[in-house]
Amino acid sequence: MTKPIVSLQDYLYELPDDRIARFPLPQRDQSKLLVFRNETINHDTFSNLITHLPAASTLFFNNTRVIPARLHFKKQTGATIEIFLLNPVAPSHLVQQAMVATGTCRWHCTIGNLKRWPDNTLLHFLHAEFELEARLINRAEGIVEFTWNSSHTFAELVSLCGVVPLPPYLNRPVQPADKETYQTLYSRHDGAVAAPTAGLHFTQAVLNQLEQVGIKKEFLTLHVSAGTFLPIKTQNALEHTMHQEQLVVSRANVEAMLTNTLSVAVGTTSVRTLESVYWFGVKLKTNPQAEFHISQHDAYTLPQEITRHEALQQVLACMERTQTDTVAGETAIYIVPGYRFRVVDALITNFHQPASTLILLVASFVGTHWQKIYEEALSNNYRFLSYGDSSLLFRK
Repeated sequence: MTKPIVSLQDYLYELPDDRIARFPLPQRDQSKLLVFRNETINHDTFSNLITHLPAASTLFFNNTRVIPARLHFKKQTGATIEIFLLNPVAPSHLVQQAMVATGTCRWHCTIGNLKRWPDNTLLHFLHAEFELEARLINRAEGIVEFTWNSSHTFAELVSLCGVVPLPPYLNRPVQPADKETYQTLYSRHDGAVAAPTAGLHFTQAVLNQLEQVGIKKEFLTLHVSAGTFLPIKTQNALEHTMHQEQLVVSRANVEAMLTNTLSVAVGTTSVRTLESVYWFGVKLKTNPQAEFHISQHDAYTLPQEITRHEALQQVLACMERTQTDTVAGETAIYIVPGYRFRVVDALITNFHQPASTLILLVASFVGTHWQKIYEEALSNNYRFLSYGDSSLLFRK
């Protein structure tokens, strides 16, 4: 049997350095908007988004909130140890529970200058309101235990002493303004280490316009992990190990997925969430006790014939059995060309790095048209990546 191949070479394009938007525009909704529909491309401004959305649309927003995940500790020798928070270990592996921990917690981290942090050596961060200590529990796995002498939650503590984790490709120092500009207006739940950047274009004026014309809004949560920036290092993209992220969806989210006419995902993280909910329903169809854990292979190995309605009804039934209005899970869904979308009809997204998991998702959504879309964006001076311009893409 021939091994399937998705050649990474097919998803490369030349991105000039001066097209990377290193800073946001002064006004969020003044970014350019490329609209792709029925194999036709039009250009507009994001503030005019509603003129391109059918009245029956429901927009699904990711309301995760970026935490200042970079913590800098100074040793007495003068060496700086940077601890980058990845995902919690204790008192819970669930981000939303770990962020309200008090007194102590443990996180899996990446550690800069690790060789200068000997075992059994406490690091100290002195703040006017508390002292934070860090102890290396497991060097190989990067497990760090934090303890502090105040009643602050871990979320409050990180907010006071952490630094915004800007994407590495911006290649610039963090500015005070980034704490606000690298955050969506509707962010609510602490836990992301990267922003769901498609949402950065929304202003209150644009959100109000959606309300005025009756376009529905749903808010779900996927805590974006640092894995979103991991490059694909294999020529066959299918051999890449996809990162895992935590998500939370509500009963109202699932009901909206069932009843709306046209599902518009605001960002690739919302795509990953919506499609993962479908596959959770497929798992429940064969095993009502299945956990909400979607691996990168599930979308290609689970039964393919189950309808969206059947799958989502299974999720609602699970909520009914467990008497809950929200369900939390984990997903490593890997959307590559050949994937068949079950929930998402349109996608609002920025312009992504060459040969990345995000460009593979876009190519899955619009097919080979992604090349034409990116050529148009480059030739029309669009700004790329996290602080860049936007697109509205419809699939057939």
